[in-house]
Amino acid sequence: MTNLGRLYSMLDDVTLPDDLPYSQVSSWELRFLYLLGRHRLNGEDRLVELGSGGGGSTYALALGLRDSPVFDERSGRLHAYDFFHVGKGTFATEKFFTAGARPSDGDTSFLDDFRGRLAPFLPFLEIHAGDIWRTSDPEDTSDIEFLHIDIAKTPRVFRCVSERFLTRLRPGSVVLHQDFAGPRLPWLHYSTGALLPYIEIAGPPIRSTLAFEVTRSIPEDVLKTISEDAFTLDEKLRLISAVQDRVDRDHTGGIPFRSVLELAKAYAAHYEGRHRQAWTLAKKLTEDEYLARTRADHFKQLRAAYEKDGGGSGSLLTKLAKKVAGR
Repeated sequence: MTNLGRLYSMLDDVTLPDDLPYSQVSSWELRFLYLLGRHRLNGEDRLVELGSGGGGSTYALALGLRDSPVFDERSGRLHAYDFFHVGKGTFATEKFFTAGARPSDGDTSFLDDFRGRLAPFLPFLEIHAGDIWRTSDPEDTSDIEFLHIDIAKTPRVFRCVSERFLTRLRPGSVVLHQDFAGPRLPWLHYSTGALLPYIEIAGPPIRSTLAFEVTRSIPEDVLKTISEDAFTLDEKLRLISAVQDRVDRDHTGGIPFRSVLELAKAYAAHYEGRHRQAWTLAKKLTEDEYLARTRADHFKQLRAAYEKDGGGSGSLLTKLAKKVAGR
């Protein structure tokens, strides 16, 4: 069992405040964050949360740090990054406002609400509000002890995460991928596959979160390939398969990750314009009980792309033939 894995046995013993800020992550994940702050992190290097949202996850981690016998609030810092706005493309909910909805004046920022909720921890909390490409420093090479990734919803953002944060991991760094149950984010899965020789997975995912510890220095060429997304589709599928060999169900038994990751393969093909291959991978999963219940919109999207592509052949010869026939 890994050092991180030992925290699993403590999950049932954690009681968090009833008035914890609203969060889109599960109570299990919040408890794990508390345990990390309480028993694993010391704050000697950077503690970074990417995607703080309404503050629930930030609060749980900060509470654990405050209860830690080794974290020094005078010198340790927890860095919270988020756009702190609701609206199209932000992936934020109006529940992040204290009132549960945006103000009547139409203000889209919930930053003041976040500050208010995290008031007990502001002495050691540094807030970075705005587009992560603007709020992160490309010249910052300081080591990262802890990295919570709940912001990489698009390739553009994941590139920033890869270039400016993954490159600062070192042996002993702890990483949480909160969106690991999201098939539409296959870059999380195949990049983790590329990192497997240099990390140790803590155990089963905690609901949607995969936790791992860096055990060996990650070569620069591996990090560059990840940040540039310089994998062929075949490589992406192979790397996701490698993760499937390590990850089965989440620790509650509720999420079948091997099926989720198989659907992520379909999305890797979809984003490459290989719609026939994407639907071939996805179609066989439509009878999976969990995916049929929770990812019906995913299947609809992939099938629609396949049908729009004229059956998904995708070959240049076929498209030219159709063009000629249509004259």
